[in-house]
Amino acid sequence: MSKKIQGNAFLFLTAIIWGFAFVAQGSITEYMPPFMYNGIRMYLGTLSLLILIAISQRYPALQKIVGGEPLDENGRIIEKEEYRRLLLKSGVACGIIMFFAANTQQIGLVYTTASKTAFVTTLYIVLVPLMGIFLKHKMGKNTWIGVALATVGMYLLCITEDFTIGFGDFIVFVGAFFWGLQIIVLDKYVKKIMVMKIIAMQFLISGTMSILASPFLDGLFNVDVDMNGFMSTVPSILYVGILSTAGAATFQGLGQKYASPVTASIILSMESVFGAIFGYIFMHDSLSTREYLGCALMFIAILIVQTPTRKEREEKKALEKSDL
Repeated sequence: MSKKIQGNAFLFLTAIIWGFAFVAQGSITEYMPPFMYNGIRMYLGTLSLLILIAISQRYPALQKIVGGEPLDENGRIIEKEEYRRLLLKSGVACGIIMFFAANTQQIGLVYTTASKTAFVTTLYIVLVPLMGIFLKHKMGKNTWIGVALATVGMYLLCITEDFTIGFGDFIVFVGAFFWGLQIIVLDKYVKKIMVMKIIAMQFLISGTMSILASPFLDGLFNVDVDMNGFMSTVPSILYVGILSTAGAATFQGLGQKYASPVTASIILSMESVFGAIFGYIFMHDSLSTREYLGCALMFIAILIVQTPTRKEREEKKALEKSDL
C-alpha cells in the first residue's frame, strides 16, 4: 500500500471518528448538562494527550508526527522562556475559544439532532475564508460560490416554512463561528509550538472554564444528572474524551504527513456526512427531503471552497518552479 493511500485512509478514519462523536455527544444530553460534560471531556482529552506527548518523547518517529523543533518565522530555534510564553499565550487563547465552541455545540445538541449539528458545524470550513477577509486574505471565486451554496443549504436545512430558525440550529451555527475562529488562531501558533502541547493546553483551559461555569449555567437546561443514566453515558464520554480528541488528532497528523492540505480538508469534511449517517442509524434522526437537499448543498459548498481554482493551481506550479 502506498504512503498516499495510507495517509488518505488515516484521514477517512479521522472523519469517521469525528462523525460518530456527534452521536456520542447527542446521547449524553439526556443525562448530563453541557458544561459539566465538556469539563469532563476536556480533562480526559488533556490527560490522553499528555500521555501521548510523554510516549512521543521516547520514539523519534512519533516525535516527528506531533512536532519537531520550535522555530520562529526566520527559522530560528525559539528559546525555552519564549517558548513557554508562546505556549501559555496560544493555549489560553485557543482554550477560551474552545470553551465557547464546544459548549455552544453541546447546548445546540439539546435542542436539535446530531445530523443537523454535524452539517451546520462543518460550516466552519466556509466561515474560515470569510474571516480571512478581515486579515486581508484573498477570496477566490470558489469561495464565493461555496458561501452562496452554503447559505441556501443552511436555509433549507434550518429555516422553517414560516421563516424561523430553530433555537438549537442557531446555537450550533454560533458554535461553527467559534470553531472557525479556533482554526485561525491555532494556525498562528501551530508552526512554532508542538501541536499536541497547544491542544493539551487548550483542553485544560477549556475544561477548567466549563467546570467553573457548570454550577451557574447548567441549571438552565433542565437536565438532571441521573446516576444510572450517567453510568450509561460513560462509554460515550470515554469515546469523545479519548478517541475523538487524542486518537483522532494523532490519525489526522499521520494522514496529513502524506496528503496535501486540500486533499486532507476535503476528506476531513466528510465528518458531516458520517455524522448524518450515524445519526440516522443510532439515534433514528429523520430529515425531510428539503433538509436532505440542504445537507447536500452544504456539503457541495464545503468541497467547492476547498478546491483550488485553475488560477490558484497555476500560481502554485509557478511558485514550485521558482523554488527549484
